[in-house]
Amino acid sequence: MAKKDMEKIEGLGIVETKYYNMPDGEEFLLESGLKISTLKIAYETYGELNDDKTNAVLICHSLSGDAHVAGYHQGDKKPGWWDDMIGPGKAFDTDKYFVVCSNVIGGCKGSSGPNSIAPETGKPYGLGFPIVSIKDMVEAQRKLLSFFGIEKLLSVCGGSMGGMQALQWAVSYPDEVLSCIPIATTYKHSAQQIAFDEVGRQAIMTDPTWQGGDYYEKEQPSAGLAVARMIGHITYMSNESMEDKFGRALKKEELGYEFTTEFEVEGYLRYRGDSFVKRFDANSYLYITKAMDYFDLQQDKKLHQAFKGIKTRFLVIAFSSDWLYPPSQSKDLVKAFKMNGIDVTYCEISSDYGHDAFLLEFNEETKLVKHFIEKTYKRVKK
Repeated sequence: MAKKDMEKIEGLGIVETKYYNMPDGEEFLLESGLKISTLKIAYETYGELNDDKTNAVLICHSLSGDAHVAGYHQGDKKPGWWDDMIGPGKAFDTDKYFVVCSNVIGGCKGSSGPNSIAPETGKPYGLGFPIVSIKDMVEAQRKLLSFFGIEKLLSVCGGSMGGMQALQWAVSYPDEVLSCIPIATTYKHSAQQIAFDEVGRQAIMTDPTWQGGDYYEKEQPSAGLAVARMIGHITYMSNESMEDKFGRALKKEELGYEFTTEFEVEGYLRYRGDSFVKRFDANSYLYITKAMDYFDLQQDKKLHQAFKGIKTRFLVIAFSSDWLYPPSQSKDLVKAFKMNGIDVTYCEISSDYGHDAFLLEFNEETKLVKHFIEKTYKRVKK
């Protein structure tokens, strides 16, 4: 990176992705009962772990995210996906806290997933990689934290699928999580949410080049993956944000009365789909959306029963125009927490950005998160 470009970089500066490999001979047991023999986790850290290891914060990413949550990789023009929230003086202040983010298993950004090499064949797993769950993602993160000697998290935070992981942490390991910040998320997928995921999966699986997931040495199912992303992106925006951004604007001066990209919103969705294909693996899209659909903390019981005995503090954040994970689902969580006498704060941020607001409304999120985590940290230091 040129010196002139380096001078523009503030905050965390240049960071790099690192990798944890499970020791030889160990096997990683999945919720399904299947095992992964060579578990690999891509991760990044920011800040310093204090001597008593009480300042660790885990950030969990959403469907298409990765471990690169903040700072710049060498040569990049843009920082990590939540850089506005992580760094010196920011919501997750790296002058105080040790922040960790890892790529989920089943992903395609360095952690074990369908594009990883299977030791038995020397080729990518494809659909030979076992199905994973949100709980499996959490267990892999716990392996990584154990590597650092971290026994308790000051906080775990995530938006969308990241929020599911945060909630699973609190349920699976209530004594190891002091505070939890689930943002724009849910405790289980509704039928509509599952339906959107299935349409996206079918777009991929009916692409002729998908070939049952065995395409790694051939042509990627780009058309199917692009359509899946287009479908998903519609759910991430609100009607208001789409209307404000595009309305019925045309790419040319007048309609051509043909099946081409005529409306600006059509061009935008195609651009999003084409861009996604360049950075994501189609099989990982299948695996991760399936993990989200399987996620269900309620499991045919009263929701409040899932959080019985939990002492974790919660800050639940929702957004007014989010129709993918609407505020009503966050309010259900808050009600369940209160029925258990759990310390919970709820905030619904007014925003026209829809579900994407958790990646964009960082000013409002910072005000809430910074105060909440500082209060938790003060309790630890007493």
